[in-house]
Amino acid sequence: MKDEISRVLTMMDEGKIDKEKASELITILQSNGHSEVESVNENVPYGNKMLKIRVTSDEGDNVNVNLPINLIKAVLKVGTNIAEKIPEAEKYVKDINIELLTEAIENELDGQIVDITSANGDKVFVVIE
Repeated sequence: MKDEISRVLTMMDEGKIDKEKASELITILQSNGHSEVESVNENVPYGNKMLKIRVTSDEGDNVNVNLPINLIKAVLKVGTNIAEKIPEAEKYVKDINIELLTEAIENELDGQIVDITSANGDKVFVVIE
């Protein structure tokens, strides 16, 4: 199943599918190995938790993004490995400590993590739930 998930993430990285389709495919792959996934999910932090980003501008421009936490972890690992192999991108990722980021995610931070209101009324809200 790991190989299939890696292929899905590669397709997303190459722009062949968007993140919503990638998330859907990964969910399908995980449900096909339901009994295996159930036993793994007991030890996997966050399980079905989502990172939710909400941006509301005073001018009526709104952004709503929902990302599965486990997808973020996978993309961090795969994306950094890919970026390290691209000469132009290598300099941007060489100092990123993926293990530290993954550890922070695995400490299961939960709830509101960002709440910003700008002087002009724009709002940014980030929560894990």
